[in-house]
Amino acid sequence: MLMIIGYGPALSSAIVHLTEIGTSIASGSFHVRYGNVDRSALVKVALPGGVGAFVGALVLSSVDLRAAQPWTATLLLGLGVVILVRFSRPTILGTRRRARARWLMPLGLAGGFVDATGGGGWGPIVTTTLTASNALSPRKAIGTANTAEIVVALAASAGFLVGIGASSIPWDAVLALLVGGIIAAPIAAKLVSIAPQRILGLITGTVVVLLNVRQLAVSLDAPVPVLVVALGAGLAACTLVLVLGIRRHRREGNESIPPSAVESGSTGSPGLPSSPGSAESAGHDPIEDQRD
Repeated sequence: MLMIIGYGPALSSAIVHLTEIGTSIASGSFHVRYGNVDRSALVKVALPGGVGAFVGALVLSSVDLRAAQPWTATLLLGLGVVILVRFSRPTILGTRRRARARWLMPLGLAGGFVDATGGGGWGPIVTTTLTASNALSPRKAIGTANTAEIVVALAASAGFLVGIGASSIPWDAVLALLVGGIIAAPIAAKLVSIAPQRILGLITGTVVVLLNVRQLAVSLDAPVPVLVVALGAGLAACTLVLVLGIRRHRREGNESIPPSAVESGSTGSPGLPSSPGSAESAGHDPIEDQRD
């Protein structure tokens, strides 16, 4: 959007990352508060992410890397499809993989570099990979990536200040985006903490697919009719998967209630309130509880 209204690639990315210092702190603090952060994975991905972001900011300050956008969009589109497939299956847990440093470090390094050079990309690359790999649940993948972005934003901002100078930054644009982002951050963190994990995964996959269908078409200079058809087909496919996922989630909720409880009109003993420890009464998602 910043590039559409006239800012260049380096200046747009600099505005975004200076804004993200404040929004990431706000977002990360609420994600920690709501239990959406895997602290071990956080450190492993944040520090190399900062290194990649600083280097990427210096590179973008002197080189335009738009030629790499089709490759990045294709990769993210594939990961989005993987997420949709995984969270539309009858069983979404699979075998949980540990978030190991040997692959989190290069992931953070690549995510930070792409984020700085592309004006964004940390969330799509890191959150999407953590979710698609089954290393973290969707809420913890989102929360961990958002919190780690504090380091990435600081490093990228430092790189841009070195590369293009503080005098070139339109600070009024930074302030305006910062105000909006700080207002939205706690709301989003709360929604992530309470959303059913199957639905959250499907929504994440849908957003990733649609954004990168558009990005791929734009970066390849596709005609407007082709762009419209591609977005329409992507939206139709994602909507179908989302509807099927919602239906499956509802069936799982019904199957988790014992028949005797349905007959008595309660999930607890007849004549008594529901058990405080039950997943339904505690507001927990059964899939997330099983994973934890």
